[in-house]
Amino acid sequence: MSTLLSFILAISILVVIHEFGHFWVARRCGVKVLRFSVGFGKPLWSYTDKLGTEYSIAPIPLGGYVKMLDEREGAVKPEELQQAFNQKTVWQRIAIASAGPIANFLFAILAYWSLFMMGISGYVPVIGDVVEDSPAYEQGLQTGDRIQSIAGTEVNSFQEVSWQLISYIGETVDIELTVVDSNNQSRNVTIPVQQWLTQQESPNPMKALGIQPRRLHLEPIIGEVVAGGAAAKAGLLKGDVILSVNANPVTGWGQWVELVRERPLQSIILFIERDGQQLELELIPAEKEIEAGKVIGFVGVGLHQDAIPEVPPEWLTEVKLGPLDALLQGVAKTQQLIVFTLDSLWKMILGDVSVKNLSGPITIAKVADSSVSHGIQAFIGFLALLSVSLGVLNLLPIPVLDGGHILFYAIEAIRGKALSERTQIMAIQVGMTLLLGLMVIAFYNDISRL
Repeated sequence: MSTLLSFILAISILVVIHEFGHFWVARRCGVKVLRFSVGFGKPLWSYTDKLGTEYSIAPIPLGGYVKMLDEREGAVKPEELQQAFNQKTVWQRIAIASAGPIANFLFAILAYWSLFMMGISGYVPVIGDVVEDSPAYEQGLQTGDRIQSIAGTEVNSFQEVSWQLISYIGETVDIELTVVDSNNQSRNVTIPVQQWLTQQESPNPMKALGIQPRRLHLEPIIGEVVAGGAAAKAGLLKGDVILSVNANPVTGWGQWVELVRERPLQSIILFIERDGQQLELELIPAEKEIEAGKVIGFVGVGLHQDAIPEVPPEWLTEVKLGPLDALLQGVAKTQQLIVFTLDSLWKMILGDVSVKNLSGPITIAKVADSSVSHGIQAFIGFLALLSVSLGVLNLLPIPVLDGGHILFYAIEAIRGKALSERTQIMAIQVGMTLLLGLMVIAFYNDISRL
């Protein structure tokens, strides 16, 4: 229920913003708006203003729409003819169609502006470990190195490092890093990659390079135990301390996780401490496929809150800006996301990025719920990211989307007359087929991740 409510909240906010863009510009172009609906289906609530616009909330929260007066959709009274959408100039119609996505981009700018004003915190990008024989290891990166910039772009947190590295997915290129070692000596490091992470689902750029952030030492104390899971069947309880796995001493939570992941469907002998007594248990991890051909073990337990220590202040960084600088950074961040989204779509078309990375409403709902649970800043950041994605998607030149309508109007402006109704209907049918195909893939990916 929490996930569903978070999804409805996020989608409703973005739908209102998107449709309000269409509504606001339509009104200023003299178009009569018949209905402004959030959701689809028979209205649960509605209100009609003095200009004749019905505002409604419908039960199916998968979008919304603005219905305008249009001769193509029904008879129009002679006295209202000048208020019909189809009677407006081609440039006015382009402005109205563009207004929804533009509203999404403006919202993202406003959201990031507020976040930069409040302060965005993160972890200082100091390397905690470098995996042996990894690309980073081969190029000389070491524990304690602080990543200062990537391809000349300064990075202040591991979140920024990830964003910069993600842009290289699917490419054959040299990744240029500038790092500062523990003696404050700066040096440049070049890491060559070829068709990097192509066709990989949920790629992790830092892990692929062999870079691991600094980690807190977490005691191997069991917290949540999932009912019916392998851990519950073995008799593990909340508060149990893992002492050893197959006679190998366990000193931290990360080690315990790796030992489990390496042993799907294998019998494990655990020694645990419970209420001051040591007990022996047999545990058989279930198996889970995380990517093609790779299976890991999992048992259904979480870390106990008492095992989580305070993060040292020197590990943290915060970017907090004044109003003007925050606005400039909000614009830059939104622009970066627009370019990243378009680049990812293009790479997906070329086959450089796996279509398994497409997500549908189930994944959106799960991320929405997670962001809500992490506080208002995380939720605002999620809304900004989703708003940019919605804006870019709607501007794609696919019939039935805003971008498709803009394309029709642009052709009309060039030709001096609109495309034939038959041509438009055929184009819309092709567009709907494409969108339905994408929706099927996205739903399949969502269900597979469950």
